[in-house]
Amino acid sequence: MKFLLAQKIGMSQVFDEAGKSIPVTILQANENQVIGTRNINKDKYSAYVVGVNLKKGKDGKKRSDFKKVVEFRVKEDGLADEFKQDQKLNVDVFEKGEEVGISGISKGKGFQGVVKRYNFKGGPASHGHKHNLRQPGSIGSVFPMRVIKGKKMAGRMGSDQITLRGIKIMEIIQEDNALALKGAVPGRKGTWIKIASY
Repeated sequence: MKFLLAQKIGMSQVFDEAGKSIPVTILQANENQVIGTRNINKDKYSAYVVGVNLKKGKDGKKRSDFKKVVEFRVKEDGLADEFKQDQKLNVDVFEKGEEVGISGISKGKGFQGVVKRYNFKGGPASHGHKHNLRQPGSIGSVFPMRVIKGKKMAGRMGSDQITLRGIKIMEIIQEDNALALKGAVPGRKGTWIKIASY
């Protein structure tokens, strides 16, 4: 297993051998550090604890020394031997062309109606219908005379945990400690993205 925590910088493009443009997302991974582990016997699951971006004047010996701390879960058969306590990780753990899984928080869009949130068609715009163009329509029923749980209605949209697999690494930019991943990545600029290869 290989893993890294990075921040979304923005989108760009690269060109293949045929000159075709391929959209990519640039992720910058400041130096990651393994600061702990979780094990099956004590914590009921196995994981590496990784910190990134040391706070000013800190030595990186505890969780509070880092601006961001996350866990990368591994399979139940235990922790791999290649990662040790206080080990530093950079983009060179991955290889160009490798496929990875990513996870991050999507953009928040606030409180939205059903047309934007669930792609409802809306009501007719003519023939006596004045104010119901973007309304959801009926939400109840004769039985059981209440709104059923899970009904698609207006509400908060976005800010969800999104996980994608099979994302190809198009370029590894060693001098900036950055990766170029094929396609779009969830979140706004500055979003923390977990990258892992299992």
